[in-house]
Amino acid sequence: MSTFDDPQAVARYAENPPRLVPGFHDLQRMALLLLAERAPTDARILVLGAGGGLELKVFADAQPGWSFDGVDPSAEMLRLAEMTTAVHASRIRLHEGYIDGAPQGPFDGAACLLTLHFIPRDERLATLRALHSRLKPGAPFVAAHHSIPGNAEERALWLSRYAAFAVSSGVPQEQMRNAAEAIAARLPLLSPEEDEALMREAGFMEVALFYAAFTFRGWVARA
Repeated sequence: MSTFDDPQAVARYAENPPRLVPGFHDLQRMALLLLAERAPTDARILVLGAGGGLELKVFADAQPGWSFDGVDPSAEMLRLAEMTTAVHASRIRLHEGYIDGAPQGPFDGAACLLTLHFIPRDERLATLRALHSRLKPGAPFVAAHHSIPGNAEERALWLSRYAAFAVSSGVPQEQMRNAAEAIAARLPLLSPEEDEALMREAGFMEVALFYAAFTFRGWVARA
């Protein structure tokens, strides 16, 4: 069973990102501001990897005129998202599945936070292309995920720093040692250069880095 399908793990989900991702709340706020730069006040926004509902709630709290479609493959995570965003239920539609199960749009903007690092390179390119096809020309797209530079030795160093941050936030050291090893062994990690190239290959323009924190990178681009 995946962590994202385990009801007990899902119930504790909201506790983890601030302890694991440096500047997590600021990352969400920056994503909101970057979307709002170009999206109209009545924008329709697509959120890929919306399970948990954390960024959906941040976006909906700040932009009362926006409506949202959130997509995630985990039914348990979508149930959590539904509870997290209950006050905004009239403006949010949740869809179980992957990008191909998302509405066609066209959307005024999109976000994909802490999700793409789970997707292998070729599937990631296909996902980005499918997402691009659902956006209006010029619409903003914000993405952030693990994206680690260098060779295996350098990646191990950065993952140790990621683990050290989490330990300093209260996560048990042994748990983070195991987590860093699992990330290195199992996640289809790309370098920042590879991630940027994939976004451009998928059709995005003006790809620009806005966030860098140990193993994480974030970009803003236009469709």
